[in-house]
Amino acid sequence: MRNVLVHADDSTSMSVRMESALAIGRRHRSHLRFVISSPFQQFVTVDPFGGMYLSSEQLAKAQLADQKLEQRLSAELAREDVPWDVVISDGDALSALSLAATLTDLVIVSLGTVDGPRNLTPPMMAGDLAMTVPVPVLAIPVHNGPIDLDSPVIIAWNGSPQAAHALRAAVPLIRDAQSIVMVAIGPDEGPIAAENALIYLSRHGLHAELLHEERGTTDSVEETLERVAKSIEPGLIVMGAFGRPRLRETLFGGVTRYLLEAAPAPLLLAH
Repeated sequence: MRNVLVHADDSTSMSVRMESALAIGRRHRSHLRFVISSPFQQFVTVDPFGGMYLSSEQLAKAQLADQKLEQRLSAELAREDVPWDVVISDGDALSALSLAATLTDLVIVSLGTVDGPRNLTPPMMAGDLAMTVPVPVLAIPVHNGPIDLDSPVIIAWNGSPQAAHALRAAVPLIRDAQSIVMVAIGPDEGPIAAENALIYLSRHGLHAELLHEERGTTDSVEETLERVAKSIEPGLIVMGAFGRPRLRETLFGGVTRYLLEAAPAPLLLAH
């Protein structure tokens, strides 16, 4: 986790992202890069006859706001003890972060929020990023505090390659966890046994407890996982993103979609 990418905006959840990034940066001696997305295309208007017009006044205001945000973040980070930089990138947040993530180890975002007039985080952006980038995505609920790297960790396990990918990606972040609980609900849907995942962790010096929950007739998998999470109060939930086809989860729901909308703790997502 030597290169950490952080979505930067002027929303109220920015402070939690920054504190989480700083906690990880201090623990792993990471370089933090804060990316401010500046989608100029939102200021382009197309008329019915195919003409295109640029609202230069609105664009200038947006650029000034981005510069002020860059200056504010730089002033705050100058007091910290980790290496960092702040960049303004052209394009929407998803595009800017996807490009920047090609040479990074972790991306930090908030789950969907509507608390900023210009910098709205789409509710599914964390899921979109997890499907797009080759690195894990740490998605923090808006009303959550900064990540606590010493708290218990839940690993949501279903035997899928996506779950295995998330497990591998999580190893650096969960080394100091108070406890690690691997939660399997019903029979594994994928070909990778939970016992093999436990062996993998043990070879990294991490010892996890396997909690096998039966799939109930009334509670869904995601509701069962949420109930277990409330009893354990984890500081992090590790899970594979969209183990089922994305379209199916979008139309009919699923564990990933459910937790993107109602996560009880920060999510570490990987696809």
